[in-house]
Amino acid sequence: MLDKNYEAASVEPRIYETWENAGAFKAGAGAKEGADAFTIVIPPPNVTGSLHMGHALNNTLQDILVRWKRMQGFDVLWQPGTDHAGIATQMVVERELAEHQQPGRREMGREAFVERVWEQKRKSEGTILGQLKRLGASCDWSRTEFTMSENLSAAVLKVFVDLYNEGLIYKSKRLVNWDPKFETAISDLEVENIESDGHMWHFKYPLAGGETYEYVEKDEDGNVTLRETRDYISIATTRPETMLGDGAVAVHPDDERYKPIVGKLCEIPVGPKEHRRLIPIITDEYPDPDFGSGAVKITGAHDFNDYQVALRGKIPMYRLMDTKGALRSDGAPYDEEAKKAQAIIDGAEMSINEIDLINIVPDDLRGLDRFEARKKVIDQITAEGLAVMVASDHPEVAWMKGKAPEWRLDGKAVIQKLGEDEEGPETLPMVESKKIMQPFGDRSKVVIEPMLTDQWFVDAKTLAAPALKAVQDGDTKFVPGNWDKTYYNWLNDIQPWCISRQLWWGHQIPVWYDEDGNEYCAQSEAEAVEMAGGKALTRDEDVLDTWFSSALWPFSTLGWPNKTPELERYYKTDVLITGFDIIFFWVARMMMQGIHFMDEVPFHTVYINSIVVDKNGKKMSKSLGNVLDPLDLIAQFGADATRFALASQEVQGRRTLRMSDQAAEGGQRFATKLWNAARFAEMNGCARVESFDPATTKLTLNRWIATETGRCITEVTKALEDYRFNDASSAVYRFVWNSFCDWFLELAKPVFNGDDEAAKAETRATAAWAIDEILKVLHPFMPFLTEELWERLGDEGVKADGMLMLSAWPAPHVEDEAAADEINWLVGLISEIRSVRAEMNIPAGAKVQLVVVGANDQTTARINTHASAVQRLARAETIEMADAAPAGSAQIIVGEATVCIPLAGVIDLGAEKARLTKDAGKLEGEISKIEKKLGNPKFVEKAPQDVVDGEKEKVTEAKAKLEKIQVALGRLAEIG
Repeated sequence: MLDKNYEAASVEPRIYETWENAGAFKAGAGAKEGADAFTIVIPPPNVTGSLHMGHALNNTLQDILVRWKRMQGFDVLWQPGTDHAGIATQMVVERELAEHQQPGRREMGREAFVERVWEQKRKSEGTILGQLKRLGASCDWSRTEFTMSENLSAAVLKVFVDLYNEGLIYKSKRLVNWDPKFETAISDLEVENIESDGHMWHFKYPLAGGETYEYVEKDEDGNVTLRETRDYISIATTRPETMLGDGAVAVHPDDERYKPIVGKLCEIPVGPKEHRRLIPIITDEYPDPDFGSGAVKITGAHDFNDYQVALRGKIPMYRLMDTKGALRSDGAPYDEEAKKAQAIIDGAEMSINEIDLINIVPDDLRGLDRFEARKKVIDQITAEGLAVMVASDHPEVAWMKGKAPEWRLDGKAVIQKLGEDEEGPETLPMVESKKIMQPFGDRSKVVIEPMLTDQWFVDAKTLAAPALKAVQDGDTKFVPGNWDKTYYNWLNDIQPWCISRQLWWGHQIPVWYDEDGNEYCAQSEAEAVEMAGGKALTRDEDVLDTWFSSALWPFSTLGWPNKTPELERYYKTDVLITGFDIIFFWVARMMMQGIHFMDEVPFHTVYINSIVVDKNGKKMSKSLGNVLDPLDLIAQFGADATRFALASQEVQGRRTLRMSDQAAEGGQRFATKLWNAARFAEMNGCARVESFDPATTKLTLNRWIATETGRCITEVTKALEDYRFNDASSAVYRFVWNSFCDWFLELAKPVFNGDDEAAKAETRATAAWAIDEILKVLHPFMPFLTEELWERLGDEGVKADGMLMLSAWPAPHVEDEAAADEINWLVGLISEIRSVRAEMNIPAGAKVQLVVVGANDQTTARINTHASAVQRLARAETIEMADAAPAGSAQIIVGEATVCIPLAGVIDLGAEKARLTKDAGKLEGEISKIEKKLGNPKFVEKAPQDVVDGEKEKVTEAKAKLEKIQVALGRLAEIG
């Protein structure tokens, strides 16, 4: 006998242990003979801590598909594992060392530090796998992999060496994103561009030798608005400290203002005056004549746009900073280094590596943090009177001490002209405050520095071409389909992939160097030494970007480069479920590597799941205090409830999924509903009947539930085939809660309590059969509850045949349209009467009379057959047939008939009309207020998206309520 209450906390761990002990998760478990393979590779979670709600959603969706396909008889493999996560895991360990005041990694040394990270890996991986099991994930844990395991490391080495030998991996000095906190290069995808408060400084670069030119500005009609003689060119910058590394000043070829000085030299206004560098004024398409002064400084080693200009114009690029973002302190004194730099301008030929050794940072700025150096550079230029003033009517100005000879920005926005004998104020504006987009490391949260460094790159453009074509040809499709545009946009504009990282945790690059700097790429040091003719070699210290190894995940986990049976059987995999935020990081790179090394796409479908946010639509964060821990939800409501809450809200194409305690509580209520229904059926003698066939049933009620069961199975199956998880969840929820629990069991009560033993036996057997079908179709969503009921419901009768999770997926048995129409008519009639009772505010205990007008023979027969059910469930005292509707009746149209509910003496019609009218007025006012707010463009543009969405939800709910009230008022109006 089932317990009174279902206790998920005790049941779920026990059930999971049973599955594991039985080997139910292993590849091929429960597969039909000759079955096709179905493979999913888990997006490997980082070994940095524990799982979050996004992981819970992602793995729930995978498990739903895996359990469904396993029940369909496929040879299923769900391949699990974890990712070493390079920079993220190293960050966790370094932060932990600092918190415990232990020696840092450099004090520990590489070997000891890496062992410490391995400890973190072992601890975190145990936590993660435990959490996945608690969620119910049915992975083949015997095959658990790790991106730095011996097998996967061998795959990484082979891929690197092969791509190197093909010329698709190479070392180059290029501009990269540099993280000064972690002292490593990071990819564009690891940079967050955030709008921040910033400033724009305007400075003069004096022309060499005191040269002058006539500067002329004109309006759109060609009229001269300013003409003056200048001995400088003005530039604007948000990063004054990088002026030290300028290689040129660029203007647009069509900018008439500067044509007299193109090709001439100007002076960088920083550093000792006697050794200041002179740089050329050049033309390039990059500068915008209408922005600022139209002239831009070109600092190729510290700006990505400038880097491209420098490459086109063969402009020297000088690295100003060290790995920590401080100005360099190496090299010879500034005066010697400046001479070397000037020699390049004068025509001396130097390689990019020779230029990189030159340190042109003035002696007094060396070693300073970049932001501290910025202040000193501004002070020096300002003190020399080379700062251009900004108009005082600018929205925001920062005021600095000092005087200057003019008060305008290159002749624009003149605010005042001082006479020769006049004195200006003590403070003058020299900088404009403005919003700027600043690059931050997504993990370090510090400002990223574009840096010219030696790095390893993959020729991503070559690898991207077949990956792009595969999606265009339909070999791999995105669900929803709109994500393919995101994929196309990135691959069409893909840049070389920087794969080296200046970290200690990761796959060390398999390249060795001899004393002369010659490089040897090999899969082992012994092989490299042999290639070098026995020379002593030193290994490259850098490690690979973590995405390099995870890009091999679909085939490296199956044993590649060895030709294993698993590789032959399970590659290509079927569907990848992942978030949109790693389409570039991971999906595209798996496509590239899979096609290149396996000659086949790694998966035929990529399903992009939602991002989980809180109940108000806000991103979860510790600072907001709105983080939901999946383990907390599981502890409180159960894994099944948590899974069902996630799956039922996963709407294909919706970017976010709102998760809350209330959603999980709803899942718990559903579990309780099914448990209570099963217990009720058991208490009423419903038990499995060997070889029961619902097609042989005779009672209309039983043929109806058998038909509706089949329709539910069909709907759920189709929804899962189309990856519509919410539709699949909704279909099984509606059937279980409404059709089976609320209607079938309710309508079956008179049969259970009646004297017709044949009808009773048939209905009991049908109920037991229907519950088993429910358990099967619900199992992928709520595996623990369903497995427990599958086993327990056979305690006193026919035992279930094996475990539910390895049973066959159900198929429709009966399609009796006549029976379905009849019972659905009855359900509709009772539901309509209940709705009218609620709308008219009829007291719950009050019984009403029903008068049926215009019924045909079929309806009359149905009413006669089901009169007792209608009277009991609609609280009707009598049912009469009549030729005309009684006065003062609420009327319901049911097919050709009209069902009337006389209201005289049941409710106060006037009071009810007044109440409904008042409620309608309130709702109309609320709707008007919200729609006015939503019609205000300023509100829609400036308010957070979650606030706007909340207002839209409010107005939708209010309109739905108003519509119901208007229906009720309409009924009252008809009554008169």
